[in-house]
Amino acid sequence: MTDTPSSIDQGAAADRAAGTGPALTRGGRRWHRPLVALGIFGGAVALFSLAAMPFDDRALLGDSVWAKPFKFGFAFFAYALSLAWLLSHLTRLRRTGWAVGTVFAVVGAVDFAVVVAAAAAGTYSHFNGADTALNRIVQTAFDSVPVLFLANAAIGVLVLFQRIGDRAATTVVRWGLALSSLGMAAAFFILGVADEEERTRSDANGDAIPLSGGHGVGDPDGNGMFLTGWSTTGGDLRVSHFIGLHGIQVLIGLAMLLGVLAARRAWLRDDRVRGGIVRWFAVGYLGVFATTVWQAVRGQSFTAPDAATLAAFAAAVLTAAAGIAVTAARARRAAAAH
Repeated sequence: MTDTPSSIDQGAAADRAAGTGPALTRGGRRWHRPLVALGIFGGAVALFSLAAMPFDDRALLGDSVWAKPFKFGFAFFAYALSLAWLLSHLTRLRRTGWAVGTVFAVVGAVDFAVVVAAAAAGTYSHFNGADTALNRIVQTAFDSVPVLFLANAAIGVLVLFQRIGDRAATTVVRWGLALSSLGMAAAFFILGVADEEERTRSDANGDAIPLSGGHGVGDPDGNGMFLTGWSTTGGDLRVSHFIGLHGIQVLIGLAMLLGVLAARRAWLRDDRVRGGIVRWFAVGYLGVFATTVWQAVRGQSFTAPDAATLAAFAAAVLTAAAGIAVTAARARRAAAAH
């Protein structure tokens, strides 16, 4: 039996679609090494912190001193490797992208290192007003945090003018960087809406430390959830920060899944369809992010949503689901007609 041109085209499309999932995890060139190093450093600290928690009973505001290094380590592990992957896919302005990525890696490493140093010393890193040599170094390092936001935004601008892989991958990158930039902006927004009450709290060494500001809205210190530390007694913009920052990893996972499914589903082999599904999912994800911001600024804990918050979450999910359903239905009809 001889293959027809149509069957050959469909087979080629299936091969390309099947390769989309794995292709999202590798670039045509080497990954950005400084960012890879930062990611490995973050992962190693996260694992060390998790292992240290059962053996080190020192605590800050009820949480292990290693909780913050664990969270920061996980965040840098996931995000730095995502940026390293992204920069390997640039088709234009590669040197500019490499330079901006290096700035992000260096500044990120410094900021992360001082968080780990403060935790190891058993004291606070954020909102600490103590006049000690270590804290002066920590707070000076934190002055460079806006550079991380600007570097991320600059990379986002770079990818707006070029196509990264197929339409699904390009959609992942553009929406993912937009979400991460909003997530970083939420961290700065904390300073504007969180309680600025000046107070004194004991650190893990029993020393009285003056604190100014906090993460919570309505309760500056709050009672944190396990590991995350998110307040259960007030609003907490760290929820929005986490959701936005890691949106790109969620979208990468979705695009990879769609690429794998496309090998068995003809209607998914068109990258415009996969790109549309990713786009509608990102719209819903943005709605969830916005809802957590709105929830936090009202002083409401993420664990205790009211009816209005639940309605907003539902609206975001239903909007995404409706958009994805329409996109899938049209793709199925087109595939059947073909």
